[in-house]
Amino acid sequence: MDRPARILVAKPGLDGHDRGAKIIARALRDAGLEVIYTGLHQTPEMIVEAALQEDVDGIGLSILSGAHLVQFPSVIDLLRERNASDIKVFGGGIIPEDDIVTLGKLGVAKVFTPGATTQEIIDWVKQNIPPRAVD
Repeated sequence: MDRPARILVAKPGLDGHDRGAKIIARALRDAGLEVIYTGLHQTPEMIVEAALQEDVDGIGLSILSGAHLVQFPSVIDLLRERNASDIKVFGGGIIPEDDIVTLGKLGVAKVFTPGATTQEIIDWVKQNIPPRAVD
């Protein structure tokens, strides 16, 4: 029997602005996905550990601090080290277009910038992060 996709939403680093992350977490939940929100000031290690413990299918990072070129790659590297590179990483924030290209090359599946609608994010997640079969 299949389950809904399980998404972990996290705020890495020192960024203290979590309204957007909470809105996305709630929108994904209301759309029928399972959502785990980790709260503010998470380290990449904490995010990956929570993702593994919760058996998530995707990780959504919200970064407004400008640390996206550090935080996204750190999470992806840790997932690889833990043999969990099948967990897709996506996210959003104030990220320059050139950096979005760089993040894509590093393995970030999708970056949403200000102005993206919750429906756009829901649709992308549902189309690109399928739920895995329960063992």
